[in-house]
Amino acid sequence: MIAEDRYCVDILNQTSAAVSALRRVEDVVMENHLNTCVADAMRSDDPALKQEKTAEVMDVIARFRKHG
Repeated sequence: MIAEDRYCVDILNQTSAAVSALRRVEDVVMENHLNTCVADAMRSDDPALKQEKTAEVMDVIARFRKHG
């Protein structure tokens, strides 16, 4: 679009749509991770694994808060 010298607002609309689509993908991936990897860890008898997954999720939450 830039190479075609399209109107700036049209480009912004397209980039916004792309960002929204990627955020939806992130949500699906995170939900899958919680329902599989994290759930399996929480069901395990390994306290270190449980702590590792808890810390991992907290780290992801902290990083995504920065994206606002």
